[in-house]
Amino acid sequence: MNKPYILGICGGSGSGKTYLLRRLMELLPKDKLTFISQDNYYKKIEEQIKNEDGLVNYDHPDSLNLKDMEESLELLISGQSVSVEEYTFNVKVDKPHYLLYKPNPIIILEGLFIYHRPKVRDLIDFKVFVEAEEHVKISRRLKRDLVERAYSFDETLRDYEKFVAPMYRQFVEPQRFQSDLIVPNNVHMEKAIEVIGDHLLKVLG
Repeated sequence: MNKPYILGICGGSGSGKTYLLRRLMELLPKDKLTFISQDNYYKKIEEQIKNEDGLVNYDHPDSLNLKDMEESLELLISGQSVSVEEYTFNVKVDKPHYLLYKPNPIIILEGLFIYHRPKVRDLIDFKVFVEAEEHVKISRRLKRDLVERAYSFDETLRDYEKFVAPMYRQFVEPQRFQSDLIVPNNVHMEKAIEVIGDHLLKVLG
């Protein structure tokens, strides 16, 4: 098998990475596509470092096994399948669910720190960075955490001010300068979705 074409989708929390991914998955043939979320490489809660308040900074690269993500990508490029335990955001489950990543012509890698490791960055053929203004990202994060993750308003706002915003400035924002395409997403990004989707369809031939 020829080397798969790897698309990276990076950006801050609430920028619209997941929305972009979902729209691309609607446009591309599913049997030609493998999607890898960086979220599934978070370290287990017992392996995380807590601060003086007993809180974990999940917006720091050290909270993830990025080396494992790199190895998964290399295995897929070599034509091998990879099994990864699905991350449940510390929600306890009776039986862990495993995701099977299969080698396909298109691989989409999505997450906060996917351009953080130089080797992973070099493996990605087309690097996208999605960005939005601060107030837009906070609003989206609040809606997501309240609905999907059962966090309180105060917890979400506390984490955003204490971890999300400063870690974005330190680690995530500098990755925009490693990107091939920067996509503003304050309101919508339909044109960008169309351009990226057309590009990937051409890659598939």
